[in-house]
Amino acid sequence: MSISKERFDGRGYDECRPISIEPGFMPNAEGSALVKLGNTHVICTATVSTDVPRWMRGRGTGWVTAEYGMLPRSTDERIDRHRAANSGRSREIERLIGRSLRAVTDMSALGEYAITVDCDVLRADGGTRTASITGGYVALAQAIESIQTERSDATHILIDSVSAISVGIVDNQCILDLPYEEDSRAEVDMNIVMTGSGDYVEVQGTAEGAPFSSSRLTEMLELARIGCKEMNRAQQRALSISTAWDD
Repeated sequence: MSISKERFDGRGYDECRPISIEPGFMPNAEGSALVKLGNTHVICTATVSTDVPRWMRGRGTGWVTAEYGMLPRSTDERIDRHRAANSGRSREIERLIGRSLRAVTDMSALGEYAITVDCDVLRADGGTRTASITGGYVALAQAIESIQTERSDATHILIDSVSAISVGIVDNQCILDLPYEEDSRAEVDMNIVMTGSGDYVEVQGTAEGAPFSSSRLTEMLELARIGCKEMNRAQQRALSISTAWDD
């Protein structure tokens, strides 16, 4: 690995920001969580419905989808609520969250239920999509538990957990979990989604300037593994579940 440099907030190159997940934050929802990743704060709520998409009706399978939005003053300047909701960025993030949650959900075991996970950003300081996936899984797990309780069903609907973290290269140093100060000047910016058993769901990476080598990619993937393990532990604490991660 490259030589470590002290970061602006005092963290090591391989350290995440403080992570906390408060389950049941929205008591009216079937599942919810307030996730705090440093100064990025996101409310995730899961809503259960028997109204599956039209194209899925009568097939005996369910669906999990997501919506994402940033509140007007989640950043330094006011974001127009309606413009942000309809932006290409929001749509892309929604699709990412939905894909990540569906990757660990057995739709046949779920049955004809539709679960919508809403991720609303209260404070944005980098990593809003990764925090949304990590907290969204906790909300989804609670919602699925409510379905199983209602129908007295012990079927394994969730086949694994899923979490996400950002990695990148800043000042020629590979680092983990970038806040806005680092993300805004990163030479490479990546978002990694992984299951609790350590498999990849999605790898999104872009060189903002010069291309990066395969060895740098390997280094960033190893950092992401460290970060997703930490996110997974936070999910365990929130849900009191065991992990499939190997020590």
